[in-house]
Amino acid sequence: MADAATPPLSLDPGPARVLVVEDEPKLAALLADYLRAAGHEAECVADGLLAWQAWTARRHELVLLDLMLPGQDGLQLCRQLRAQSAVPIVMLTARADEADRLAGLELGADDYIAKNPFSPREVMARVKAVLRRSRATQANTTGTAALRLDEMGLRAWWQGEALELTPIEFRLLQTLATQPGRVYPRAQLLELLHGDARAATERAVDSHVKNLRRKLEQAGAGSERIRSVYGVGYHYEA
Repeated sequence: MADAATPPLSLDPGPARVLVVEDEPKLAALLADYLRAAGHEAECVADGLLAWQAWTARRHELVLLDLMLPGQDGLQLCRQLRAQSAVPIVMLTARADEADRLAGLELGADDYIAKNPFSPREVMARVKAVLRRSRATQANTTGTAALRLDEMGLRAWWQGEALELTPIEFRLLQTLATQPGRVYPRAQLLELLHGDARAATERAVDSHVKNLRRKLEQAGAGSERIRSVYGVGYHYEA
């Protein structure tokens, strides 16, 4: 009998928030239509810099990323995303030579699809496969510590007990718990949590961590699940 705390992974990973970063309007609209037909929530952005702002504000669960973009190119954006997150990235580009494919994959892209010839059905199949692998990895990561995260609903549980978290506290916990042991500097966490539009200091991160520790301790997870690294920031202990 399967453990009730770790349900078997479905072949269909379910809906996700997808950021489509594509500067060809017709192609972006086509991709968005297919994504929505598959049950996903799609947001289209045509500029690399604006895409970064959109992702930090809404933390999409997958990024469909064109290589050649205004603002900053797809390789730069891929590097920036991968430095701060494990979000699945599928690169979609007309440049299909081996050097470009390797460059994208070496920067951390999860898959690479050529536009020529272009098949929306293939893109959807790749999206499903990448989401399935990503959610399996996350389930394995958080399941060993009895932590459950529902990104769509901004909800979290510790050993079945709901954690009453604010949206910022949820994003903080999700960021840290998805990559246990990785040290996140305060400045990086501040940018992820508040973005550029808010006036906040790094002390705000300490305040959020203090509240999150208290709630984890109340749920039985202990107060040192989130550990500080003196002079740097925080990391999560699985």
